[in-house]
Amino acid sequence: MGVGNGNQKPWGKITIGGVAISPGERKRLTIPLGDLPTNTPMSLPVVVVHGEQPGPCLWVSAALHGDEINGVEIVRSLLERVAARGLEGTLIAVPVVNIYGFLNESRYLPDRRDLNRSFPGRAKGSLASRIAHLFMEEIVAHCTHGIDLHTAADSRTNYPQIRGNMKDKVTHDMARAFNAPIMMHSKNRKGTIRKAATDLGLPVLLFEGGEPLRFDEHVIEVGREGILRVMDHLGMREYDGAAIETESLESNRSTWVRARRAGLFRMFYKMGDMVAKGDHLGAIEDIFGNRTLRVKSPADGMLIGCAVNPLIYQGDAIVHIAKIQKKKSPGDPEDSDDEEDDNDTDGD
Repeated sequence: MGVGNGNQKPWGKITIGGVAISPGERKRLTIPLGDLPTNTPMSLPVVVVHGEQPGPCLWVSAALHGDEINGVEIVRSLLERVAARGLEGTLIAVPVVNIYGFLNESRYLPDRRDLNRSFPGRAKGSLASRIAHLFMEEIVAHCTHGIDLHTAADSRTNYPQIRGNMKDKVTHDMARAFNAPIMMHSKNRKGTIRKAATDLGLPVLLFEGGEPLRFDEHVIEVGREGILRVMDHLGMREYDGAAIETESLESNRSTWVRARRAGLFRMFYKMGDMVAKGDHLGAIEDIFGNRTLRVKSPADGMLIGCAVNPLIYQGDAIVHIAKIQKKKSPGDPEDSDDEEDDNDTDGD
C-alpha cells in the first residue's frame, strides 16, 4: 500500500490524548495544551476515524500557521466524506494545530515564534516547542503517512500545488495521486513538521493554495479531492469523485521575481498561466502615473504565486514562477534541483 517504512502499524485500539479508539469508531478529541493567562484552557482539536479494517494511518493537518484557514475548511469538508465503516486504515485529522494563532488571526504564536520552525520540539521548551513535541508524540507517532495544508504568507497567494521530496518514490507516487495542478520537488526545511516526520521515515506531502484569512473555493476543492485520491492510492477507500482529466505538471526548480523599485504593482496574468521568458508580467507604477516599470519573466514556466497587495517596496517578491520539468528520454541528464532561497515568502 505504499507505507513509508514498509510496515503497517499494529491494528486494534489506538490511544490518543488518553482516549482509546476502537476499530470502526469515529471520535472527536481535545488534547490539553495549557491555559491562557485568564485560566481559560486551550486544547488541540482532533478527529480520529479508525477504520473497520487494518491499513495505513494518514494524518491531515491544517493551520500550523494560524491565519492559513483554507486548510481548516479542507479538513472539515473531508470529514463529511470519510466514515469509519468500510475504511481500511485510519484518518487522523487536526483542523487547527496553532490554535493560539488561529484565534488571533495570526501566523504566529503569542511569543511571535513560527510553529513550523519548531519541530520536533521539546516537552519543556518554549510554547511552540511544546506544541510541536505534543503533535509528534500524539499524532505523528501513530501514522504512516502525512499531508500538511498551507496557504501563502501574508499579502501573497499561491496557486494550488503539492510540494515534497519527489526523489522519494513513495512521496512521488502520493503526489501523483493527489493530482494538484503542479507538483514540486522541495527540500525539507529544518524545524518543519515535514522534516521531523520524514526523519522518522514517513512520506509527507505539503499542499499550498490560496492566501491567508480567505476561503478560496477552488483551492478547497483541489485540496479535499486530492486527499481523497491519496486515500484511494493508499488502499484506504475508493475515490468516488470525478475522473482525472489532466495529470500534474512537475517542477524541480522555481524562482521569484523581485521588484526593482517601489510603487503600485499591477499583474497582467493570473495564477496558473504559462509564461515565456521575456513576457510582460505586469507593471510597477508611481502614484502619479508618470513612471511605469515593466516586470518581465526571467524564465519559461507556470505562475504559482504572486503578491496580492499592490503596494510594494524595492526588493519585494512579487511573482513566483515554477520551471516545468520536461518529459525525459532515456539517457537525458538529470535536472538540477537547486532552488532560489526565497522560500520565506511561502506558507511552509
